[in-house]
Amino acid sequence: MSETLSPREVFLKLLEGITTGRFTELAQLYAEDAVVETVFQPVGPRRFEGRAVLAERFDEVGVQTPLELRASNVVVRETDDPEVVVAEFDYHVLHRTTGRSFESANVQILRVRDGLIVHSRDYHDHLALAVAGGNLPQLVAALEDK
Repeated sequence: MSETLSPREVFLKLLEGITTGRFTELAQLYAEDAVVETVFQPVGPRRFEGRAVLAERFDEVGVQTPLELRASNVVVRETDDPEVVVAEFDYHVLHRTTGRSFESANVQILRVRDGLIVHSRDYHDHLALAVAGGNLPQLVAALEDK
């Protein structure tokens, strides 16, 4: 019988999966009814509900991403709620299409129950990603259309 992972261990497994490009495995870290909120996402959906929806999203990202990510400065803070951790970290990003490299700050607040993520609030630097990909004009146009 395997031991249930702690919230800290689940986050570290999530981060490892992202940085090694194993996106198809990530949905397994989420509960069937998990909710993920990408709070600073400038356009598009900011809320994803359910493991199946997350699996589709991770599959798309895995196929489409031109980014190589390396995590650093990882700090995982436990809270007075044993299910909740706050993770702060930086990504060193290489955009393979444009050749640009940059650093991107991130914060994730995870609620993990029985070894699975049930809720996540993700704060990523989407503006830096748009600039590095040469997509700033498209982002501005999308924001103007809102």
